[in-house]
Amino acid sequence: MPKGVTRRRPRTRAALLEAALETFAEHGFHAASIEQICDRAGFTRGAYYSNFASKEELFLALFDEHGERIVRRLAESVDALGPEECTLERIAELASRVEPDERDWYLVSTEFTLHAIRDPQAAWVLARHDAALRAEIARGIALVLRRAGRELTVDADRFARMVVALREGGLAQSYVEPAALPPGTLERDFLAPLLESCTRPV
Repeated sequence: MPKGVTRRRPRTRAALLEAALETFAEHGFHAASIEQICDRAGFTRGAYYSNFASKEELFLALFDEHGERIVRRLAESVDALGPEECTLERIAELASRVEPDERDWYLVSTEFTLHAIRDPQAAWVLARHDAALRAEIARGIALVLRRAGRELTVDADRFARMVVALREGGLAQSYVEPAALPPGTLERDFLAPLLESCTRPV
């Protein structure tokens, strides 16, 4: 493969991922077409298929990228705290932050989850990616808690599931009633007590 093509490929992939998220959020995962994604990104179907074999593979790439970004942002925010600032309350506050574009991702990921519930093969694949994300979350939680001088007293994977459930369940209610429950509210209210009850000093 020519070197110019090799250098362009990451940019092409990034543009397709961005266009896919916007198109999926606007039209829905099933209704969105590959042509719409390519038109929005400014690439041909050939460029699409040189990066992704299907819309499902494209979604899973978005899933992995989104999860990595969330974990990385929290780790960077906690790393910036001074020793006296690294409390469970401050960690919960940082973890509860919701970016403005999170609503688009929530729409797309919820639709794909419903698809996976109906389709055993899609469920199997999504579960593998979910497990990898939980492992990253669990590692991130352990590092963050170490900064606060604490450690988990419960199974790390189970705790990661609870953290994900709190975030996703909270966002579902927030996007239905944004005035009554702004995004991130439930996490800010309940994540610190959850951390307190499931950790101990080290």
